Amino acid sequence: MRAVVQRVRSASVMVEGDTISSIAQGLVVLLGVAKGDSEADVTYMTDKIPHLRIFPDEAGKMNRSIVETKGALLIVSQFTLMGDTRRGRRPGFDAAAPPEVAQLFYESVAHAIRERGVPVQTGKFGANMVVTLENDGPVTFILDSHRRESGKID
Repeated sequence: MRAVVQRVRSASVMVEGDTISSIAQGLVVLLGVAKGDSEADVTYMTDKIPHLRIFPDEAGKMNRSIVETKGALLIVSQFTLMGDTRRGRRPGFDAAAPPEVAQLFYESVAHAIRERGVPVQTGKFGANMVVTLENDGPVTFILDSHRRESGKID
């Protein structure tokens, strides 16, 4: 499972011209689910995302989490995070989980983070979405549940 986590001042998702979700200060999480992902990957993301200390404290240092700042999350499914661009010019998506599995895990992450008391909005799974955000910092991190032990970056 991969996530691109962006600290934002605000964000919204539109589908077919209608705003379906919006948040003020918080995090936008673009989430991709890989073939072979399991509940362990869901647990990793739901433990990591709400507790990332990427918001400033009184001294201006990144030392507070979304839980501490009382912000919200906007989670958007994005299978293209599983794209393989190593060969040729057209990305391959063989590593992406089938839609029915991806949707289940995507919804599981959103549900588990909500259960931790963090307000969560979502995009519409499988839809063509327009995601608008005002990145704060900019502050952006990439999480990969398959690389949680190694510390390696592709």
